[in-house]
Amino acid sequence: MEYRVLGRSGLKVSEVSLGCWAIGGPSWRDGNPVGWSGNDDNESLAGLRKAHELGINHLDTADVYGDGHSERVIGTFLREIPRDSVIIASKVGWFRGTAPNAMQPVHIRHQLEQTLTNLGTDYVDIYYFHNANFGPNDQYLKGAAETMRELQKEGKVRVIGQSAYSYADFMRVCPVTRPDVLQFHYNAFGNEFDRPATNLFRWAEEQNVGMVLFGPLAQGLLLDKFDPDHPPQFGEGDIRSSNQAYTRERLLDIRRKLQPIKERFGSDVQDLVRVAIQYALAQSANACVIPGFKNARQVESNAQAAGKPLNAEEVETIRQALQG
Repeated sequence: MEYRVLGRSGLKVSEVSLGCWAIGGPSWRDGNPVGWSGNDDNESLAGLRKAHELGINHLDTADVYGDGHSERVIGTFLREIPRDSVIIASKVGWFRGTAPNAMQPVHIRHQLEQTLTNLGTDYVDIYYFHNANFGPNDQYLKGAAETMRELQKEGKVRVIGQSAYSYADFMRVCPVTRPDVLQFHYNAFGNEFDRPATNLFRWAEEQNVGMVLFGPLAQGLLLDKFDPDHPPQFGEGDIRSSNQAYTRERLLDIRRKLQPIKERFGSDVQDLVRVAIQYALAQSANACVIPGFKNARQVESNAQAAGKPLNAEEVETIRQALQG
């Protein structure tokens, strides 16, 4: 396993880390599916153990993943290992309970205490604002940022993070939240975060801010593992059930774009895992990736992609194939 420092946070993490959304299982928010189906707690724990064995030291979860279930599974695992051997990240911002907004300061404090109870620990290494929704006219933004600083001084949070879904949102809230780590969606299909006018990688490097990239495998779409003639069906509470990318037409289009990549790098799923993960990692030395998992086999597959970087010409070849 290779390791990277997340910018000025000073946290040294495995370049291939672990996204723990899927192990939370099915869940809903406001009637919409926001979880994953097909999880099994014993398989999840086996995956966490395999990750630790392979040198993966950074686990990323959130209060909303299975409404605390992901955190509780990790909590079971943490009882088996030294706490300081792993970097644990969690988030607040999607589950609001009875609060008017999930970023209300008193709610942030409550959610952190619940997260710590779920995890069975007295601190988290990174605590993220899970989004940039701080209420109408950002009415909770200043108070939320102050609360995070207080929690940091109390030793319950080591590093403050900010997750968001657009460049504009990051630019709006980061001057107030002052995060040391950003988390955002990125993979080889590209998005606004690698465009000249909205290049978040460049901005973060200028600020010496660490980056944690989720969705590097595009929920399996970059691995060409779905049959276009028999598109996958997902269970209750699975966020993929509402994703239009799993249609026959889209799957065929992705397969066509992946063909030159297969010819250049290999057509096995493992070859494509390496391409997807290393493409994302190539965007910045201050970044790591957090592919998801449901079992030890997937963890091992993702870990095998570590330490096999792409050169600049290879990165451009992949970009042209998928985005050109």
